[in-house]
Formats: sequence, structure tokens, C-alpha cells
Amino acid sequence: MKQSKRIFITLIITILFGMTAWAIEKTYQEPRVEYSADQYMETEDVTMKAKVFHAQGKERREQDMEGMKQIMITRSDKKLVWMLMPEQKMYMEMKMNQGTEDPSDIRDYKIEQEVMGEEVVNGVNTTKSKVIMTDRKGNKFGGFMWNTKDGIMVKMDTVSKAEGKKMRMKTELKNLKIEKQDPKLFEVPSGYSKMPGMGGGFNMEEMMKGGE
Repeated sequence: MKQSKRIFITLIITILFGMTAWAIEKTYQEPRVEYSADQYMETEDVTMKAKVFHAQGKERREQDMEGMKQIMITRSDKKLVWMLMPEQKMYMEMKMNQGTEDPSDIRDYKIEQEVMGEEVVNGVNTTKSKVIMTDRKGNKFGGFMWNTKDGIMVKMDTVSKAEGKKMRMKTELKNLKIEKQDPKLFEVPSGYSKMPGMGGGFNMEEMMKGGE
């Protein structure tokens, strides 16, 4: 696989993880506290580690992609995602509901939830739940989530099935620290330029073609 293709796939998976976690938070309640943690993400194709920072309606992920630092800022309060490229001092802006449907609108999903019990994950007390979400087209997303009493999703192990294709995603938080976060973490730094042609969002298919 070419290096550019690997970068694009890793970028897409990072976006998917961010969107998935955001949609799940709509099913529960958004965390009621601010925190930081090391986040480990895994699919059948890649394993990634990131540093995550969370505040009300805001999240930041920092990770290395092929030796380059990549920062993803999710602003659910603005329905926007910013992908920062520090080395180039540039960023992409993407709309969270770019496409035919808004993934945050859980009214389009049939949601089945079952509490399984209490578990300690990486030293943190959590409640384990089984959740299955089905949209109007019959696409399914489901698995297990481990949440704290403050609504922090410490662990997730899920499988999505859309158009006959399955994808497994796992994520886990370690070194969780509940503390106030600097508001500057969730803004585009001064001196950054927006990548041309990205103002209206992104097209997943075109991004995949671009990585070939």
C-alpha cells in the first residue's frame, strides 16, 4: 500500500471514530466533566494511539500519522470538524452533517439498550451496556460501551454493518484525568490557513480516490 493511501485511510478512520463517538454521545448524555486521556483505537486494518481532550461540545485528538502530527478538533456545538496540519500551518474544515442525512439525529434510529453490569476498566468504575442502533435503511451499529457515572465512554467495542459490509471498531481510554481544559485547545490557532476547496465539507469517495 502506498504511503499516501495509508495516510488517507488512517485519516478517514480517525474521522469515523470521531463521528461514531459523537453519535453515541447523543444516545447517552455528553460527559458532564472535562477530561484528558490516552486513546487507543483499533480496526481490522490499523491500530492508532491518540491524546484526547474533552470539554462540553468540544473534543481534540492529537496523533502521529506516518511521522506527521495530526490534530482533529470536533466542535459538535458548531457542527464542524477541523483537521490541523501543524507542519504546514494549514487546516481542513468539514461539516459534521455533510451528506444526505445528519448522523447526529437519533430520531432516525431504532435504539435497543441493555445494562449488563458494573466493571472496572483501567482503574475506572464503569457501567457496561449493550447497544444496537438500526437506521431506516436497515443498517446496524452495535456492541458494548463502558461509561462512567459522569458519562465518559472509557471503552467501546462495536461492529457496524452497512450495505452488506461489516467493520469492527474498538476504542479505549487510559490515563484518564478529569480536569479543566484550556479553551485554546479547541480553536484553530492563529496563523493557520484553510486548505482551498474544503469550505463546503468533504466527500469520502473523493478522499479515497485521492489516496490511490
